[in-house]
Amino acid sequence: MLHLYDTATRQVRELAMREPGRISIYLCGPTVYGPPHLGHGRATLVYDILRRYLEWSGIDVRLVSNITDIDDKIIDRAEREGREWSDITTKCENVWFRAMEGIDVLRPTDVPRATEWVDEMVEMISTLVSSGAAYSTSDGVYLSVESVEGYGLLAHQSLNDMMTGGGEREVFGAGEKRHPADFALWKLAKPGEPAWESPWGAGRPGWHSECVVMSLGLLGDGFDLHCGGQDLRFPHHENERAQAVALGREFARHWMHNGFVVDAEGEKMSKSLGNVSNLLDLIEVYDPRAYRMVLLQSHYRSPVGISADGLKAAGRSLAGIDSFVARTASLGEAEADAETIAAFRAAMDDDLDTPKAMAVLFDTLREANSALDSGDESIAAGLTSAVREMSGAVGLRLVEQVAVPADVLAQAAALDSARAAKDYDTADAIRADLQEAGWQVETTRDGTTVRR
Repeated sequence: MLHLYDTATRQVRELAMREPGRISIYLCGPTVYGPPHLGHGRATLVYDILRRYLEWSGIDVRLVSNITDIDDKIIDRAEREGREWSDITTKCENVWFRAMEGIDVLRPTDVPRATEWVDEMVEMISTLVSSGAAYSTSDGVYLSVESVEGYGLLAHQSLNDMMTGGGEREVFGAGEKRHPADFALWKLAKPGEPAWESPWGAGRPGWHSECVVMSLGLLGDGFDLHCGGQDLRFPHHENERAQAVALGREFARHWMHNGFVVDAEGEKMSKSLGNVSNLLDLIEVYDPRAYRMVLLQSHYRSPVGISADGLKAAGRSLAGIDSFVARTASLGEAEADAETIAAFRAAMDDDLDTPKAMAVLFDTLREANSALDSGDESIAAGLTSAVREMSGAVGLRLVEQVAVPADVLAQAAALDSARAAKDYDTADAIRADLQEAGWQVETTRDGTTVRR
């Protein structure tokens, strides 16, 4: 049975499902105003791994992940560039899903957009105002955090702690707020800003109101698991929870947060160095599976450093797996080794311990190769099936390596020569030609390699 660390209780506990055999998950999605970065990639990959493992285990997963398509950052970019805000959100959402497809993240079961749920948000805010939990000011509507029992649960600090400097984030108040930690449910629009009608005036919902309405609306009260990055724990997730509590509704039963992405090398992320910060650049430069492999070899709650060396090492690990797949392609079908699968499950069920699970996978791969070396194909077949099972359970796509023709190798060498001469236009054109021909192109400081 899967056990996960619960941010609310600070304990690793069983992920008990509201309905046996079915799990409801809400993952905070992107605000679509720019290209997805590595932090976005970590969050989506961690929960894609969780989802795939649950489905491999026979659980029916409903994963809801929203799109925030109205926000101050979107409006600011539209004003700077003289564009329609909706043009920015449409194009950035398309880029988002192109990046997710590139790193093999399954599309969520439901993808609600904030602008599609404004009526429901207005209804929720009206209920909170009527109950006295929220109040109007000259610039919008705010939730009174003092009316919410247990506010600060996810931050593990009381309001008094926050006010005396013990909080993880400073909380500042506007003149009309009753408490500095009160937060906006509805923002009145300034001239020229996108707006929707409401009882308090034309405006737009606050960020914290979007997810609580969409998660409860699609998954219902007491849904199983709420996910997101560590940076969302407070105040965003705390403020979602506060609204549900103020409404008298049961919110998420379990909270899961992944750690931060850090630059392991302490140097600027740049595509020319092979040390990238943008997911689309990563997909272009490296085997897209490399990022998943890096994360599988790190615990989801720990900070992880993403560097050119780390991605290159992950690529070597993948090459080893791919070579193994090619070597074992002729083996017949066999039942996966039960002892191996049991060890893998034990690791995954222990707070999604993917580093230990990957150790099981690579140990099994080595054992299978040793069995083949000694001519024991029956043992190798069961171990090989286990490797395939474990890879599928974490979404690690297996690729049988194909010999690279001489003309393709020559193009890769020409790409490196162009980069050395700082002729990046030519290098990019060669890369595009190779990718169009179906080759995966990986460039690091040690040169370019290509594979199918």
